Amino acid sequence: MSQKISIDPITRLEGHGKIEIFLDDRGNVKNAYLQIPELRGFEQFCVGRPVEEMPRITPRICGVCPMAHHMASTKTIDAVYHVQPTETAVKLRNLVYDAYMLEDHLLHFFFLGGPDFVVTPSAPAAERNILGVIGKVGLETGKKVIDTRRKIRNIITHLSGRVIHPVSGLPGGVSKGLDEEKRQEFLKWARESLEFAKESLGIFNKVVLENQKYVELITGDIYRHQTYYMGLVDENNKVNFYDGKIRVVDPAGVEIAKFSADNYLEYIAEHVEPWSYMKFPFLKKIGWKGFEDGKESGVYRVAPLARLNAADGMATPLAQEEYERMYATLGEKPAHYTLAFHWARLVEVVYAAEHLVQLLQDSSITSPDIRRLPTQTPDEGVGVTEAARGTLIHHYKTDENGIIRAVNLIVATVGNSAAMSMSIAKAARSLIRDGKVDQGILNMVEMAFRSYDPCMACATHHLPGKMPLLIRIHDTDGKIRKIIER
Repeated sequence: MSQKISIDPITRLEGHGKIEIFLDDRGNVKNAYLQIPELRGFEQFCVGRPVEEMPRITPRICGVCPMAHHMASTKTIDAVYHVQPTETAVKLRNLVYDAYMLEDHLLHFFFLGGPDFVVTPSAPAAERNILGVIGKVGLETGKKVIDTRRKIRNIITHLSGRVIHPVSGLPGGVSKGLDEEKRQEFLKWARESLEFAKESLGIFNKVVLENQKYVELITGDIYRHQTYYMGLVDENNKVNFYDGKIRVVDPAGVEIAKFSADNYLEYIAEHVEPWSYMKFPFLKKIGWKGFEDGKESGVYRVAPLARLNAADGMATPLAQEEYERMYATLGEKPAHYTLAFHWARLVEVVYAAEHLVQLLQDSSITSPDIRRLPTQTPDEGVGVTEAARGTLIHHYKTDENGIIRAVNLIVATVGNSAAMSMSIAKAARSLIRDGKVDQGILNMVEMAFRSYDPCMACATHHLPGKMPLLIRIHDTDGKIRKIIER
C-alpha cells in the first residue's frame, strides 16, 4: 500500500510551506511536491492606490527582503513617470542595495543555509541553527556576524528611514542624501565588512571544500539540474544587482536572450498548478514542458548561482578572483549544482562589500542633487532589480492621475519555483529507498529548496480555488472535540 510522508512545516526559510512525499508500494518515491498553503494577493489590493505609494506598500510583502521590493518599485515608478533619477540618487540607491544584499546573504549563510554544512545535515534539529554554527566556528565569529549585519543595517536605516519597510524611494530620486561625516563612518564599516566577507569565504573553504564528503555531495547527481539561467548584467555582461539588461543562457552557457525589463512579457510566461499558490514561470519561446530540466524545457533558474552562470564575471577584482576559483573547482560553467548556490552567495557577499567601498570612496556621493522631479503624465512602467533571491520584476499600469489600474509581480522566488519542485522530487527519489527514512534524510530533502533561499510570502500569487481552512475545536481539557475543514 502506498504511503505519504509530510515535512510540515519546512524550516529555515521565509514564509510557510510543506513537502508532501508519496511512496509507491515498494517504499520508493513516486513523486514529491512543494506546497505553499498561503496567499498574499498584493497584485489585487494595490489596485486603486496612488502609484507613488507603491514603494511603501510592496515592502510589506516580506520582512526579510523589503529593500528588494522597495527598490524594484521605486525603479518602476521612475518608468511610470518617465523620469530618470539623478546620478547621485543612483549612487545612493546602489549603496543601500549593496548593503541589503550583503547583510541578507550573511543572514542566509550563517542562520539558514550554513547549519546544514557547518553543523552537518544529519545533526539533531535543535543543533541545526545559528547557535550550532557558533558552536562550530567560535563565539568571535558569531559576534562578527551580528556586528557586521548591525552596522550594514544601520547604513540602510540612515538612508532609507527604516531597514524594514524602507521609505526613501521617490520617482526621480531619493528622499535623503549623505553627508561627509556619515560617508567616512560608513566607509570604515564597509571596509570592515569586506574583511568579514573574506573571512566568511574562508569558513566555507575550511568547513565545506576541505571536506571530501561535502564536495562529493555538492558535485554529485542528487542536487544537479541542467536548466536555463537568468540574471541582470551590465554593459560588459558582469553581474549587476541594481540595473542592466536581463540575460538568459542555456544549459551550455550560450546566450539565448538579452532584453530590457519593459520587454519581459515577450520572454517570460507563467504556468499554474491546482496544488500551489505559487506560479511557475518559464521561457516563453522554449515553452512549458512540465517539471523537467534540459534544453528542451523552458524552466529557468535565478538567484546567486544563476546570476553568476548568466554573467561573464564580476565587476570588482576580489569577487572576480573568487568567481574564477569557484568555476575552476566545480569544473563547469555554467555550474548546474544546486548546492553551489551557497558558494555563489558568498562570492556575491564579497562583490557587495567591494562595491560598497568603491561607492563610499567617491566623495561625489554626498552631492545634494538627489532628485529630479517628474513632469510627465504617469501611465505604465516596468522596473527590475536582482533581489537576494533572484530577478525581481514589478509592472504597474495607471490612469492619467497616477492611480493603479493593474499590477504584475514576478518575484524572485517564483523564478525558482519550478526548479525547487524538481530539486525536491529528485532529492527525495535519490535519498529515500525501500521506505527507509529518518530525520537526517528528510533534512537533506529540505536542503534541495534551502539552497535557493526562498521567500514563500513573496511568491504566493496564484489563487487556484478557495483558501484552505482548518478549525480544531478543543474542550477545557485540551482534547479535540471537532474538526471543521474546507
